[in-house]
Amino acid sequence: MNNGNPIPADTVAGRSGPSQTVISIDAMGGDRGPAAVVAGLALSAVELPDALFILHGDQAVLEPLLARTPALSGRVDLRHADRAVTMEDKPSQVMRHGKGTSMFSTIDAVKNGEATVAVSCGNTGALMAVAMLRLRKLPGVNRPAIACYWPSRNPTGFNVMLDVGADIKAEAADLLQYAAMGASYARNSLGLTRPRVGLLNVGTEEHKGRAELHEAYPQMAAAATAGGYEFVGFVEGSDIPSDRVDVIVTDGFTGNVALKTGEGTAKLISTFLREALTSTRFAKLGALLAMKSLRRLQAQTDPRRANGGVFLGLNGTVVKSHGSADATGVAAAVRLAHQLSRADLANRIAARVASTGLAGQDAAAIGAEAGSAA
Repeated sequence: MNNGNPIPADTVAGRSGPSQTVISIDAMGGDRGPAAVVAGLALSAVELPDALFILHGDQAVLEPLLARTPALSGRVDLRHADRAVTMEDKPSQVMRHGKGTSMFSTIDAVKNGEATVAVSCGNTGALMAVAMLRLRKLPGVNRPAIACYWPSRNPTGFNVMLDVGADIKAEAADLLQYAAMGASYARNSLGLTRPRVGLLNVGTEEHKGRAELHEAYPQMAAAATAGGYEFVGFVEGSDIPSDRVDVIVTDGFTGNVALKTGEGTAKLISTFLREALTSTRFAKLGALLAMKSLRRLQAQTDPRRANGGVFLGLNGTVVKSHGSADATGVAAAVRLAHQLSRADLANRIAARVASTGLAGQDAAAIGAEAGSAA
């Protein structure tokens, strides 16, 4: 099915050559509905002239939206899906009964080689479960991770943090893999030649933290050359938005709490600032005089610019857009998906994980020998 201007079959199947990128999109998962997704794709179509889209969802809802969007003419292959995964659905239920949903169809397009990357605004837990079920993990990866951008004082404007919620646990070997995957992601999405990687802890002193952190520390240091990163050691919460580090490695429980705390704090500060700038006539006048600077601040802290958590460690690239994303947020997630697809991120990560794992195992073996000798 299509919107009246079909994409040639060989193009959708990914046989159109290096000049085009096919992105698979779940139209039904967001809080704002399919209209926001289609509007986001319209923005993406203008910005990314080489991108083609496979759009999954209810044909009756999507066809009128596409018909009213000339920018997408000839750029979208519409795939009908009878059902959608809701935010209330449990991942285990979706894994067993999710076939026929727009989310399943979106991931299957990547699995079948029709698209190189998938984007969804839907249920995070369900999306990870479906992606792991259909795409499987990369060889050597024990636990996939979700990586996100974090606004920072670095020249790029962002740091990378992982894991932020794929799994609440992480052993030393998992943290080592996160370092390799996060460095590869930062290298290919932020253009950093040799990203600085830090291990999140309750302090920078070597004696602090849990046992798995102390076990991971020497492994990450030993694997830095193979992983193509610079290891800066332990970092703490105040370093997350700093210019001391580019990639922050942690377990999914800690990362998710930090992420949600950061989001909540940003909203609180925004509310306080708005109230302060509208509290009196003089405050409103000051805000008017500072409008240019305030708009620049708003642009720097706009979460829509950094929309898109990336599932790393799978046989395929999946971008998780925020559920409440509007057209601008959806376009940012699609832009990131396009960039990672062009960089062939999944294969690059597979190579880094393999080389870093060997270096980390060597460090672990040396550490064990030293411990037994003592």
